[in-house]
Amino acid sequence: MSTTFPTEGKIARKWYVVDATDQTLGRLATRVAHILAGKHNPQYTPFIDTGDHVVVINAAKVKLTGMKAGQKVYHRYTGYPGGLRSEQYDKKLARRPEAVVEDAIKGMLPHTKLGRAMAGKLKVYRDDKHTHAAQKPEPLTLAK
Repeated sequence: MSTTFPTEGKIARKWYVVDATDQTLGRLATRVAHILAGKHNPQYTPFIDTGDHVVVINAAKVKLTGMKAGQKVYHRYTGYPGGLRSEQYDKKLARRPEAVVEDAIKGMLPHTKLGRAMAGKLKVYRDDKHTHAAQKPEPLTLAK
């Protein structure tokens, strides 16, 4: 008996819409990363991208539990000496809520070429308007 692997032409990718309203950031990110990686699919293979596309709407309405909203800080480095830039969660959520959700989800994917391919199937929008109606995305409800 031989092992069959899914090939690029035979992977049927679905589109899902996830509403982030009143969702906890980490729990939302783990569920979406699970779908992007294809782990919900019986065809899942660790070294092949078998995941589906996910559209996250209402990213500005995501929440954190406890006191994390006031304590969480995002750091990035510009590449220059003394180039450490820090931004608090509250300010980043007000400025770019899409980046907050994307960073959480991408951090849960593999940090390889395969992970970047998985992250390419993620679309995040600040409010409930998105441009993927032609793909007929199915609503995906997450437990609150």
